[in-house]
Amino acid sequence: MKYEPLAYRMRPSVLEEVIGQDHVLAEGKPLFQMIKKQHLTSMILYGRPGIGKTSIAHAFAGSSGLRFRMLNATSSSKKDLETVVNEAKMYRETMALCVDEIHRFSKTQIEFLLPHLEKGLLILIGLTSENPYHHINPAIRSRCLIFELQPLKKRDIVKGLQYTINNEEKGLGKYNIDIEDETLETIADISGGDMRQALNKLEISFLAAEEDENGRIRITLETVKDTIQKNDVNIDKSGDSHYNVLSGFHKALRGGDVDAACLMLALLIEAGDLIGISRRVLCVAYEDVGLAKPEMGERALAAIQTAERLGFPEARIPLANIVIELCLSPKSNRAYMAVNEALEYVRSGKKVTVPNHLKDTHYQGAKELGHGNDYKYPHDYQIGKFGGWVAQQYLPSGMENMSFYHPLEAGQEEKYKKLYEKLKQEQLRQLNRL
Repeated sequence: MKYEPLAYRMRPSVLEEVIGQDHVLAEGKPLFQMIKKQHLTSMILYGRPGIGKTSIAHAFAGSSGLRFRMLNATSSSKKDLETVVNEAKMYRETMALCVDEIHRFSKTQIEFLLPHLEKGLLILIGLTSENPYHHINPAIRSRCLIFELQPLKKRDIVKGLQYTINNEEKGLGKYNIDIEDETLETIADISGGDMRQALNKLEISFLAAEEDENGRIRITLETVKDTIQKNDVNIDKSGDSHYNVLSGFHKALRGGDVDAACLMLALLIEAGDLIGISRRVLCVAYEDVGLAKPEMGERALAAIQTAERLGFPEARIPLANIVIELCLSPKSNRAYMAVNEALEYVRSGKKVTVPNHLKDTHYQGAKELGHGNDYKYPHDYQIGKFGGWVAQQYLPSGMENMSFYHPLEAGQEEKYKKLYEKLKQEQLRQLNRL
C-alpha cells in the first residue's frame, strides 16, 4: 500500500477548504471574486516554502472546474509543455497549468508558453519562493496577477491541526487521539506559520505516541518536545525572508528598540549569517549613530572582528553587546545626509571647479599656470585650542555660502555643531573682507 504523508493527504481540493490567506481568499477578495464570477486569469503565487502555494493552486483548479496539470520548471522541458497544450486542444477547453519554481523557466519555455496564454488556452498558476518582481521574466509577469502569500497566523495553524485530527477521510479522525489545546498551540508556535511543517510535526508526534489500554493515543507536550529537537528557522539567504529580517534588524537598531534588535539578531544567528549581521552593524554605526557618538564605528568593527575570531556560537556575545550599545547610543545621520547632498549636487551636472590656489603643484609648470599660488598652509596659523586653521576659499567660486552639512545637537555632535558654525562664520567674514 502506497504511503502518503499527512500533509499531502490534507491538501485542500477546493478554495473553501483552504485555511488562512484571508487577504486573497476571503469573501470579496481577489481569488474569491475570480471564482465567484468565473472570470479566471493567470496568476503568480509567491511566498516562502510551506506557506500554501501548491495547496491554493490545487484548490483553485478544484473550485474552477478546470482540468489541472502541474509541472516543475526545473525538471520539465518544452516537450512537457507541448503535451499539456495538445491535451488542452484535444478537449477544446481551457486548462489550468500550475508551474512550480516558475522563476527557473527557460527563455525557450517562456516563448512557447506565451501565445497559449494570450489565446486563453491555458490559465497559468506560477508558484515561486522568489520575489517575482526580481526573478520572473517580465513577459510572464505582465500577463499575471501577483499575490503574495503570508505566513499563517497561530490560530489558523491550530484550526488546521484540529480539522486534521477530526477528519476521518483524509486525516487522523479514525484514531482515538487525545491532545490538549496547549500541545496544539506549541506545535503552531514552532512551525513558523508553515502549515505543512505543522502537519509534519503532528504526524511525527502521532507516530511516536503510545496507545494506552483503552485504545487512546495521547499526544502530550513531552511527546512533541521529544520528537522535535529543533525548530527550523525560516530564513532563506537567497529569498525575501532573508532581506526582510536584515531590514528589520537594521531598522530596530536605528530605532533604538533593544528587544526587537535582539530578536532579529537571534534569527540571523540561527541562519548563520555573520556577514549580513556585520554589514548592518557597521552601517548603523556610521549612518545612524554617526557623529553623535563617533567611537561607535571603531567599537562596531572591534565587535565584528571578535565575533569572526570566536565563530558561532560564542560570536553571539560580542554581537549582543554591540547591538545593545548601538540601540542605546544617540543618533545622527547628518554625515550621511551631507555626503548625499553633495553627491546630488555633483550628479545634477553642475560644473565644479577647484580654486586655483588648491590645485596640484607637483609637476613642472604648475606655478606658471597659477596653480597653488597664494595657498595658505593652515599649520602656519593657530586658532586657540583647535590648532592650525586659516580662513581661505576651499569651495568653488560662487559656492562659498553653500552648506551640505547641517549638524544636530545630538551627543558629541553638539560640540561639532558649535565649532562648524564658528569656523563657517569666521571663514565667510574674512573672505567677504578680502
